Amino acid sequence: MFTPKYPPTATPPTTAPAPAQPPAQTTVPPTPATPTSLTPTTPARPAVQLTPGALVTLAAGGTATVLVVGTVLVSMLLAVAITAASVAVCAVVVRSLINQQYKGR
Repeated sequence: MFTPKYPPTATPPTTAPAPAQPPAQTTVPPTPATPTSLTPTTPARPAVQLTPGALVTLAAGGTATVLVVGTVLVSMLLAVAITAASVAVCAVVVRSLINQQYKGR
């Protein structure tokens, strides 16, 4: 029930395939380059134009993103600091108990 079921192995071909013939070498004469016009062409898409309202929205969004990421990073740092402090307190308590045990002899 729990043993894997593998597909049957493929059988190798019985005869070797004939080697492929290399394609015939043909030379293509180079074509002269067509002259390009020096007049500017219009872009396929129009350029992005930011209005003052869009700039304010963009700045506010960037500021909000920075504040949220900063808050998350500071909270993670605070969690690490609290964990380190609690481990240090536990180590001091355990050390005190061990020293008290040896002094009681």
